[in-house]
Amino acid sequence: MEKYNENLNWRYATKKFDPEQKLSKDQVETLLESIQLSASSYGLQPYEVFVIEDEDIRKKLKAASWDQPQITDASHLLVFANLTEINEDYVNSYLKNISKTRKLDLEKLKGLEDMLKNTVLQFSQEEKSIWAANQAYIALGNFLSAAASQKIDTCPMEGFDAAKYDEILGLKDKGLTTAVIATMGFRSEEDQAQHATKVRKNKEELFHLI
Repeated sequence: MEKYNENLNWRYATKKFDPEQKLSKDQVETLLESIQLSASSYGLQPYEVFVIEDEDIRKKLKAASWDQPQITDASHLLVFANLTEINEDYVNSYLKNISKTRKLDLEKLKGLEDMLKNTVLQFSQEEKSIWAANQAYIALGNFLSAAASQKIDTCPMEGFDAAKYDEILGLKDKGLTTAVIATMGFRSEEDQAQHATKVRKNKEELFHLI
C-alpha cells in the first residue's frame, strides 16, 4: 500500500509529453483492462472508450481542444463517451451477459431486473446522461491510478469542445457523447510541472471522523 501511495504522489497531470516515446501494446492492453475492470453502478458500464492513435483524427481533436499539445504529443488519446440513453434493451443485454458469464438462469436475475427497471430506467434522458457520465469518471479514476502504478504518465482533460468531439468521432449516431478525455504516454524532460511539489488539502481539512 505504501508503494501504491508513492506512485500516486509521483503522478501529476502531465502537460508536456515526449512524442518520441510510445507505449507498448502490452502496456496499452494493461491500462485498458484496468478500465474494463473499473467499478460501475450496478455494473452497467454505460460508456465506451475510444483509443485514438490516428494522427489525422488527433489533429482535428487537438483543434477542438484549444490546441493543447498533449492531444497529439502523447502516445495515445482516450475518449470516454457515455451513453445518452439507457433503455430496456440495454438492461436486457446486460442481464443476458450476467446469465452467460455466471451460468445462471435469467429467472434468477428477476430481482436485479426489477431493480434496474425501477431505478435507472425511470430517470429522465438528461438524468441518464448525467448518471452515465459520472460512471465514466469513475472509470477514468481507475485508469489514472493504474497508469501511476505502472509509472505511465497521464493527463485527464476537460478542456475540449464535446460537441465537436462527437462530430469528429461520429458519436451521436452511436448514442454516445464525450464525457471526458485523457492522454497517456511518457513525460518530456522539459515539462517543468513534474518538479512541482504536489499540493493537496491536509488530512484535517479533508477527512472527518464521525
